[in-house]
Amino acid sequence: MAAPCSPESGPPAAAGTGPRVYFQSPPAGEAAAEEEDGPVRRQGRVTVKYDRKELRKRLHLEEWILEQLTVLYDCQEEEIPELEIDVDELLDMESDESRSTRVKELLVDCYKPTEVFVADLLDKIRGMQKLSTPQKK
Repeated sequence: MAAPCSPESGPPAAAGTGPRVYFQSPPAGEAAAEEEDGPVRRQGRVTVKYDRKELRKRLHLEEWILEQLTVLYDCQEEEIPELEIDVDELLDMESDESRSTRVKELLVDCYKPTEVFVADLLDKIRGMQKLSTPQKK
């Protein structure tokens, strides 16, 4: 907070106006003490490297994928066969057709129809950013 000083120490007041208050910057020691009093909130390393909004989107997508896989495989989350749908790998691919082919390859042992899941997945990843390369600010 700035400390008021008297009008005598500042520029002279214009004729016909009342007294004025001028502000000076606080001494360096006081400014540091004020900053230490309030809680300092730092962003985590991950949110500095990556956009927090993008991380949240990715988390929601992963939760949605798990939910859909439990329905497709008709089992609990722990019983889903070992498969890894790598969103960054899908984002690296040139076309939706190649993405679709890749996801269908991963779901080859699923006995239920996967077309709706694949179409919804491709729709959800459209516009997402890769997380393997950090964004620069």
